[in-house]
Amino acid sequence: MNRLAVALVVFAGCGGKAATDTVTVNASGSTFQKAFQEVAIVKFTKAHPGVQVNYGGGGSGKGRKDLADGVVAFAGADSPYKDAELTAAKGGAVLYFPILLGAITVAYDVPGVDKLQLAPETVAKIFQRDITKWNDPLIVADNPGATLPDLGIVVAHRSDGSGTTDNFTKYLAKAASSVWKLKSGSTVEWSPDTQAGNGNGGVAQIVKSTKGAIGYVDLSDAKASGLAYAAIKNATGAFVVPTAASASAAGDGIAVDDKLLFSALDAPGAAAYPITCQSWVIVYANQADAKTGQAIADYVKFLVTDAQAELTALDFAPLPKSLQDKAIAQLAQLKVGK
Repeated sequence: MNRLAVALVVFAGCGGKAATDTVTVNASGSTFQKAFQEVAIVKFTKAHPGVQVNYGGGGSGKGRKDLADGVVAFAGADSPYKDAELTAAKGGAVLYFPILLGAITVAYDVPGVDKLQLAPETVAKIFQRDITKWNDPLIVADNPGATLPDLGIVVAHRSDGSGTTDNFTKYLAKAASSVWKLKSGSTVEWSPDTQAGNGNGGVAQIVKSTKGAIGYVDLSDAKASGLAYAAIKNATGAFVVPTAASASAAGDGIAVDDKLLFSALDAPGAAAYPITCQSWVIVYANQADAKTGQAIADYVKFLVTDAQAELTALDFAPLPKSLQDKAIAQLAQLKVGK
């Protein structure tokens, strides 16, 4: 089994025994950042043959729970812990290391429609089933001159606890506050006539295989699945297509707190793609096991430094320099073997 295959194993506990000179670091969580993790793991383990990193995906909610329960050494997450959740964390205080910015696309499959523009209020009404036909007057108004079919809309969403869902619904609650009724969170009470898929890949598969479907999917998975996706009206009134560059534009001037938590949603810049979200690696601040703790510290440092060069090719945006500097500085707070 090659290292990439090993990295994709979904583990339970620690599985089999590794060689005595190998440190194994298990992780789970965000499928949004999974493509980046896969590439980073391969490159990191080539340079650090004594470390095996396993990233199992499963969604941000699973990652946070697995870390809190002590099942994994770090979690990938697109949204942070709620304060009440942290009280149950077995390892104590946590640190958030931002690793990337990325676009959440509104992907669709509508015969004959190669380009689509959607205002946030239109997106909100589609996903809460106030709009059920592709030739609805609101969609037509967003797309002057386009020919839209009399075709039913099939809404696809995540079935798992998801940071992508959390950020997508937070965006709608912010940008379409007068319209959005389903609140926001890692899970949402979707209409029963919608379809659910596991992970970003699961939603992408529903959209790809269902005429008239629409769903929210990270840009990397949308492109890998060959999906069409809409230009979304941003805070300045411009319709912006999701790209690594427009996600990067959303990161300009973001406000970052002392925990390195922030939101790039509905950013004010004219070039900013409005449904841009962020993703973190979450680790315990105090690592009791010196070897594992050092391996985690080395891998996190790699993610926020050298591995950043891999992001654009994966359709993600690297961290803005100011945020990268803060992430690097925060490594000093990760205590190993104490």
